[in-house]
Amino acid sequence: MKPAVRTNIDCHTDLAARYSQVCSAIGAAGKRFSRPNGSVTLVAVSKTRSADEVRAVANLGQRDFGENQVQEAVDKIQVLADMGLSWHFIGTIQSNKCRDIAANFDWVHSIDRLKIARRLSAMRPQSRGPLNLFLQVNLQEEQTKSGVTADHLEDLVNNVLALPQIRLCGLMAIPKPATDFDTQRRVFRMLFDLQNHLRSKGLPLDCLSMGMTGDMDAAIAEGATHVRIGTAIFGPRQ
Repeated sequence: MKPAVRTNIDCHTDLAARYSQVCSAIGAAGKRFSRPNGSVTLVAVSKTRSADEVRAVANLGQRDFGENQVQEAVDKIQVLADMGLSWHFIGTIQSNKCRDIAANFDWVHSIDRLKIARRLSAMRPQSRGPLNLFLQVNLQEEQTKSGVTADHLEDLVNNVLALPQIRLCGLMAIPKPATDFDTQRRVFRMLFDLQNHLRSKGLPLDCLSMGMTGDMDAAIAEGATHVRIGTAIFGPRQ
């Protein structure tokens, strides 16, 4: 007996159910940890997903989408230009991709070098307004991960704040995988504390991009303003 063929309607029904579950989980975590309503933005990580899948989620009310491959993202951005979406670049940035990132994205979460921030600043079209940036912090000083270390963070903040066509919004981190909730919270608290330290010096860093499917609740507990969720919305990659 042949397996049943899944239709687009079936797939979109699954998307809608998963999206609803994620939104409910964010709301529940926000309530549990006394976060104000609307203080956590869901960034739906749509890398490797088709424009049709993104459109289906956008039709459910989602507006922020994250991508980490420039050309794939630019193709989707152009196809979905009618949707009024906000696009977040969340991948490692190569110098030769800065022009496309500056021209097409609204947010960049992965700045860890002044050189890249300067290139984005210089290449940002005046017609687009300032590009929103997060500085990526390597909290646990992992050799395999990008990110500025905590002891060099303040200098980078001050240098990026001086750039035109850039709006420095906050900090981003990707901790080591952990399944224990308290361990997850401790690492996210490190980023929260860094943010508070910089804000105490008058530096305008209002946002924290942290938390994915497996540690979203802990991130929200420690002040995340942006959580990056992919598989829990779009399902396993085929």
